[in-house]
Amino acid sequence: AEGANDGLWDWDIDNDQIYFSPRWKSMLGFKDGEIGTSPGEWFNRLHPDDKASVSAAVSAHTEGRRDMFETEYRIRTQTGEYQWMVARGLAVRDENGMGCRMVGSQTNITKRKEAEYQLRFEALHDGLTKLPNRALFLDRLNHSIQLAKRNASYLFAVIFIDLDRFKVINDSLGHLHGDRLLIEVALRIKSALRDGDTLARLGGDEFTILCEGITDINSVTRLIDRIMNVLGDPIDLQGQQVVTAASMGIAFSSSGYDNPEDILRDADAAMYRAKAVGGSSYVLFDEAMHRQAMEFLTLESELRVAVEKQQFRVYFQPILDLRNDQVSGFEALLRWNHPTRGVLLPEAFLSVAEESRLIVNLGRWVLKEACRQLVCWQQSWPQARGWFMSVNIGPVELAAPGLVEFIAETIESTTIDPTCLKLEITENSLIANGPAALKTMKKIKSLGVKLSIDDFGTGYSSFNYLHRFPFDALKIDASFISNFDQDAGRQEIVRTISYLAHNLGLSVVAEGSETEGDFRRLKKLSCEFAQGFSISRPGDAEQMEAFLVSKLTPSEASAS
Repeated sequence: AEGANDGLWDWDIDNDQIYFSPRWKSMLGFKDGEIGTSPGEWFNRLHPDDKASVSAAVSAHTEGRRDMFETEYRIRTQTGEYQWMVARGLAVRDENGMGCRMVGSQTNITKRKEAEYQLRFEALHDGLTKLPNRALFLDRLNHSIQLAKRNASYLFAVIFIDLDRFKVINDSLGHLHGDRLLIEVALRIKSALRDGDTLARLGGDEFTILCEGITDINSVTRLIDRIMNVLGDPIDLQGQQVVTAASMGIAFSSSGYDNPEDILRDADAAMYRAKAVGGSSYVLFDEAMHRQAMEFLTLESELRVAVEKQQFRVYFQPILDLRNDQVSGFEALLRWNHPTRGVLLPEAFLSVAEESRLIVNLGRWVLKEACRQLVCWQQSWPQARGWFMSVNIGPVELAAPGLVEFIAETIESTTIDPTCLKLEITENSLIANGPAALKTMKKIKSLGVKLSIDDFGTGYSSFNYLHRFPFDALKIDASFISNFDQDAGRQEIVRTISYLAHNLGLSVVAEGSETEGDFRRLKKLSCEFAQGFSISRPGDAEQMEAFLVSKLTPSEASAS
């Protein structure tokens, strides 16, 4: 059925002689007279790993336990290399039903096997680095878990690796250089491993290592030290010297895992702890992290329910114009009306919302609600027509696809004047998104929306960002303002920041004015705007309207 390319054979089992056709011999690279009639001419050339399966297939057919003889194997050719073949045959049986003669063919299936291998390889390996992928890593990890259950002395560990600042490098130099960096990182990590360790790429800049048969924790920490060292040397990306580092988390088999996903999750949690303390370090997973991980999962689940049941509210905090003591705008603030824990501030759930990416839809809901509320006030209060609304945009939101389009749609659907909308962006958002952030911000500016750098002064690069990014305003972090009335040093810092901002054409908002003393002092330091408890605590729309009424003069109150 395979055609003229098949080699034929005729095996006289009783006399232990085999006829091999000239084609059968040429398939192995031999001429007609170079192969005899002994079965050894066939079976002695089989790959050692295939001899048992071929012998079993022959016995099963000749003894009548299988209707047809068919088996795949590797056979050594005249050059010493192995080729994949499939042999098929039928036996002629004696009066006892035993095979006394068998006739069949041999077909070269090397190309098919190579194609199958390539498909399997691609299914189980990362296309960029050629390392094992998540599926293969989890399979090997599961094997280690089962081995540890059978052998109490067998220990293994999982190391979860995430490159520090990879996104910045990738966005700055481009994805092609980012890919080259990942390939080089993979090679360097692999060079530090022991024989038998498995290095995998899960995706992005995340790598994992399975360390099998370890003796103690120290053997793993020594491995991590080697990895840190090889990653510490600069990487040349076509003339651009790039220095990278990694945050690593370690989980050990001694915790008695049943599921490979569980130990991977715990190593991941430890890695995030390492990243949270500054990166370029490693953390060992412990039970406290497990509790935190469970709390994270619980909170994420509650967040999803909260979104579905609309448990969130938008609060507002007024921003005062210090030049005339009049309300000039508001900052929109997210609050969660938790069914058992009461009203929660973003600090209680923001990190979970960002990691789960629920913050994208939440943030967009806040933006639209805030715009809708400002338009409502502007239509009801004549003096509100010049007010603005500030809305926070975090790093996950800034990087999310469709942000600019959503802002444009919000402007259209709420009819807000885009110049009355101010988006507050933190330095962390700029660090996390790099050049992509600048591109997005320019598009937002083209809509007429104002941009403000939030929490100014808390980062190392804040001054550098002022001229690199298209900001209209600067909000001084509350840590510089709160109770600074008696602190001459902080007052001078605020004065200097205000002077710098004004020279760059930016307006200044001082956040965190907690006392009347702070409020009075800010007026003397050239800050145009202030917000804080000394003016008003955050509240919902109804509470803000009551606050506004209290600020109105009798004539203004009658007009509204």
